[in-house]
Amino acid sequence: MIVLKSDREIKIMRESNQIVKEVLNELSLRAEEGITTRELDRLAEEKIRKHGATPAFLGYRGYPFTICASVNEEVVHGFPSKRRLRKGDIISIDVGACYQGYYGDAAVTVPVGEVSELALRLIAVTRESLELAIEKVRVGNRIFDISAVIQDRVESEGFSVVRDFVGHGIGREMHEPPQIPNFRMDEGSVQVKIKPGMVLAIEPMVNAGSCEVDILADGWTAVTRDRSLSAHFEHTVAATADGPMVLSS
Repeated sequence: MIVLKSDREIKIMRESNQIVKEVLNELSLRAEEGITTRELDRLAEEKIRKHGATPAFLGYRGYPFTICASVNEEVVHGFPSKRRLRKGDIISIDVGACYQGYYGDAAVTVPVGEVSELALRLIAVTRESLELAIEKVRVGNRIFDISAVIQDRVESEGFSVVRDFVGHGIGREMHEPPQIPNFRMDEGSVQVKIKPGMVLAIEPMVNAGSCEVDILADGWTAVTRDRSLSAHFEHTVAATADGPMVLSS
């Protein structure tokens, strides 16, 4: 069942998402050559708790860290570790926080120092696909409209959209209906019409090569099957009578 949020609930969700935004902003600045992804994870947990919130991912279905730190060919759910970032890497950082019983969720992909032209273009196109998708969060549209505009933007640049993971509703639970594919489907959640009070975590995951992914032995980290680069952006967006409200902007 899709739960529509009241104005009061959306206000609280904006607060939880602003915590996420602040953490992401700092981690993006700290994602420099030489730092470990585990150091970024510790910093995120410290900042989330300092705001009186709890890390949403830590312990979720057994996930053992505060952030997902996915480097280069890692698509999503990358484990923070002692791995040090190197110039030329790209890193996708996904952060979630729970504040006053409501969840916030957002992700960015950032370059580490000077990166390839391919990496820059992949990051830009993934970000643009999210921006176009947000514009479709309008009352009367369908989830399909979000999915289609992402796929069209991504594939127009010769990149591919990951099929194994999708966006989702969000609120008192991290993952709520409806699912939000980043590609066209003819049935299921994509036919759901957008109504005021729907809050959606939209998150295109885009590969430079094939859309196919594998899961590593840790049971979480998803990597591109052909080991091509991957990028990931996410915002939490509320549908209102006046149009989309990006809670994590």
